[in-house]
Amino acid sequence: MTPTGRHIPDHLTSPAARALKSWEALLAVVAVAIFILNSMASPYFLDPWNLSDATFNFTEKAMIAFAMAMLIVAGEIDLSVGAIVALASTAMGMAMTAGAGTPLLVAVGLATGLACGAFNGVLVARFGLPSIVVTIGTMSLFRGISYIVLGDGAFTGYPPGFAWFGQGYVVWVITVELVIFTLSALVFGILLHRTSFGRTVQAVGNNATAARFSGIRVDRVRFILFLLTGLMSGIAAICLTSRLGSTRPSIAQGFELEVVTIVVLGGVSILGGSGTIPGVVLAALVMGLVTFGLGLLNVPGIVMSIVVGGLLIGVIAIPRLWTMSRSR
Repeated sequence: MTPTGRHIPDHLTSPAARALKSWEALLAVVAVAIFILNSMASPYFLDPWNLSDATFNFTEKAMIAFAMAMLIVAGEIDLSVGAIVALASTAMGMAMTAGAGTPLLVAVGLATGLACGAFNGVLVARFGLPSIVVTIGTMSLFRGISYIVLGDGAFTGYPPGFAWFGQGYVVWVITVELVIFTLSALVFGILLHRTSFGRTVQAVGNNATAARFSGIRVDRVRFILFLLTGLMSGIAAICLTSRLGSTRPSIAQGFELEVVTIVVLGGVSILGGSGTIPGVVLAALVMGLVTFGLGLLNVPGIVMSIVVGGLLIGVIAIPRLWTMSRSR
């Protein structure tokens, strides 16, 4: 028997016990609680088609959040993701007006996302510039290009087949976006938690200097992560543009804040070195349920922004306050 008062180290407890004490378990409880409260607050919440529509509140942002999670685990950040979505959508609109069909529009969206990610990656990995400064600059650059191209106008009239990505259903209430979200979660979960590249990412985030002396090509890892973030932003641009059926320069405005909030709420350390994809999945679900529930109650959008900002501050401050209180 364990003597009274003796602490058992986490690595000696069972996997089930560790799972119950994890941040992911807390998020799961919060998600269930929000689901129950929403069902009590609105009689329309439990309608299957309404629940299907609720997925649009988080799928596009969560696609980007998976790549952003790996980037933050590596100790970097990309604040230009919303602007990348806008530029990719603008590029697709220009291709559409030139007569491009759905396959070419998808290719243009992906290529634009990759090009923007590569641009960020070169500035950070090759020239050693701070990622937060670089991506604040490219956020203005990419968004500014969209405004120069469109001004106060918009691209409309996308091909009917293009609408499948953002408005289509695979079976019954299961949307195409939800399937893409699920597949992305599986891919990034395996990449971060079951591959040597994922372990390399965590090593870089914990101590980039030690990782470099261990033979890890730190700059290459960072460049790949920015590429992945750009790619997922391109995929999100395809889904969002398809769902809206139009492109405006203000599209995806504020995505940066919500994506970072999902990642940090999911338990990814903003300082790098730790985090899980399942946590990000649960955080995206929590965010989606909160925003959809507030929407059903006709809560103004500005209040939703306040909630998102409060969540971001809270999930960063609470662990630190908890640590300080325990140390005292």
